[in-house]
Formats: sequence, C-alpha cells, structure tokens
Amino acid sequence: MTENPKHLLNSIPEPSRPSKIPKTQDHNDQEEEEDKQQEESNMSKNPRIQRYLIAIEYIGTRFSGSQQQPNCRTVVGVLEEAFHKFIGQPVSIVCSSRTDAGVHALSNVCHVDVERISKRKPGEVLPPHEPSVVRRAVNHFLQKNEGDIMVIDVRSVPNDFHARFKAQERTYFYRLLSGSEPLSTFEKERAWHVPEKLDLHAMQEACKVLVGHHDFSSFRAAGCQAKSPIRTLDELHVSEVPATPYFPSVTDKEQSNSSLEDFQACSKPQVDRPINSFSNSDDVIDANVKTNQEFGIRRRHQCYVVTARARSFLYHQVRLLVGVLKCVGTGELTTSDVERILNAETVTAASPMAPACGLYLGRVKYDLP
Repeated sequence: MTENPKHLLNSIPEPSRPSKIPKTQDHNDQEEEEDKQQEESNMSKNPRIQRYLIAIEYIGTRFSGSQQQPNCRTVVGVLEEAFHKFIGQPVSIVCSSRTDAGVHALSNVCHVDVERISKRKPGEVLPPHEPSVVRRAVNHFLQKNEGDIMVIDVRSVPNDFHARFKAQERTYFYRLLSGSEPLSTFEKERAWHVPEKLDLHAMQEACKVLVGHHDFSSFRAAGCQAKSPIRTLDELHVSEVPATPYFPSVTDKEQSNSSLEDFQACSKPQVDRPINSFSNSDDVIDANVKTNQEFGIRRRHQCYVVTARARSFLYHQVRLLVGVLKCVGTGELTTSDVERILNAETVTAASPMAPACGLYLGRVKYDLP
C-alpha cells in the first residue's frame, strides 16, 4: 500500500479482463517475486548478523504512516531510533505492510538485522541477543518517546526470512460507530462516526459481491504502484460487536459467564441492561433511555467491524471498500450498485473513501520456521 501521488490512475494501462479470471493465477506472485529478487541481491550475507522478526502495535494518529519519510514522524523511523539507542549503531527496518497516516496496527510485522558489537571492546562480535532481551530493551526506549508504539513479539529467523515476501495473508479491521450521539472522547481518531443508522443485512449482502478473485481497479486509489489491479479477496464481512471501551456491570458478568453464546449476543440491544444496550437508535432512546438512563452514563453507539482478509491489498483498497459498504448501509447504494461499481474498473465509480482513523491492521500471517 505504497503512496506516490505523482502517478495517476489513468496513466496505468488497464489489462484486458477475461470473462473469468482464473483463481489459480495470482498476478501479485510475479511482481512480488521480482521485488524479492531485487531485495535479495542487496541483502547482506554476513553470517554474524542475526535477523529478528518483530511484531509491533501502534496508534497511528500521530504517525505520518509506517514508511520512513524525511522530516516526518513515522513508525519505521521511531522504531529504528529505538534500535539505534539499544545496540549503538544504525539499523534498517523492513515492514511487512505499509500503513498510511492515521491508520493503526494491532499487529504489524517487520524484520531487522542486528550485529551485536561489544561496547566495551569495539570490534568484538558477541553472540546475538535473545528475542526477549530485544523486546524489553527496545520497548524501554520506545516508551521514552510518545508511548504510542510497542513491540509485542520478537523471534529469531533465518537471514533470508523476509517480513514482506514471506507473508501469507493480511487481515484488516475497520470500525464504524453508528448513532446520533456525539462520539466519545475515548473513540476519537479510533473509529468512523456515522450518524445514520446502518442496515447490517444489506452490508453483508454487498460483501458477497466483492469477495473473490476480481479486477479491483474501482477500489484502487491513484498512486497505486502495483503492477496489476487483480487481487483475491478471501474474506470481507461486517459484524456488529459491543462498543468499546466496555466495563461490564454485575448483570453483564452474570449473563456473559453463562456461555460463550451469551457473550456474543451482548452486541444485540437489550433494554434491561444498566447501560441501556449497545444501540443508539431513536426508538430505543425514546422508549427506554429517557426513563431508565442513569445520570452521567453515556449512551452507546452501535459498533460495526468490517473484516477484510487477503494475501495483499491495493493502495487504499480497504478504505474504498468500506466507503461503498457504508453507503449500502445507509441506503445510498444497493447491491446492484456495488456490482456496477466493481465492473466499472475505475476508482471514479466508487463512493468516497472511508477515513484512515477507523482502519486497523489486525494480523500478518506466516508459516514460521
């Protein structure tokens, strides 16, 4: 998901689209293989270097994206600075997935090569640090910064293990909060606030149109550097979940402890709850909240999470998909409109893109040695 605003969408030659795109043919394989060969040709062959796979979480609000940029605070820049302070020499960090400014990560993954040199005897090479030592030390320096990024896992991997090219799939989540109530202070820059009610069933039906092997040119922003717009979207789903942060009452605990199904059902409006359900619809407010709402207790929004899973995504693909799904939820678009947008193969046919604040990189999956 790289960004290069100098490239225009109409300057990218559109491939001829067959009536059926063979799912066994992944156009992304070839371009990633070419990039991998270029990367390996530049890779250091120093056997004294230990490569670490680093999983990180961060709040993207104060970052200008994940990739290194001059005169900007970036995820990679802050992480490289922490490693520099830890080992006493500069390092180069490679991310598995590039996130834009304002996008968060529950777990992004990168790799870094470290040669442990003795500080007491310069030039003396020492055995590599244990992964647990790397995690504690780097977090020590990260927390002295803004405290909005943390290393959550570290593993030693072979020197040819690449965080980007070895990734098997990536999962993104997008949070929408629906309701007329103003957004909570705790939720600002963490979700997309949609004042209108959303039709969950209509959004789920629209997802069925978009899942699969398609030409996603309509969901590919200008500046996308991918050689092909064809991708396989393995999962696209919308679900209603409890709004967070959530601190359960005694009644909630009793209900949730009965079974896992009861816990999953807590996303459905229930008028007998002390916090008056996870819905903020006008009918619920009028019928119940005015009489039962305790003073000083915030009314909750309906919270929806869009899950998108694929091996790789185009630039802004997830946010463009969410933008269309939101319009389906509000009734501005129908499932037929979604089919039309997909078949148009031009981003000008899509709805406005969802803001970055609701997007989370959830997981990068590997077959680890």
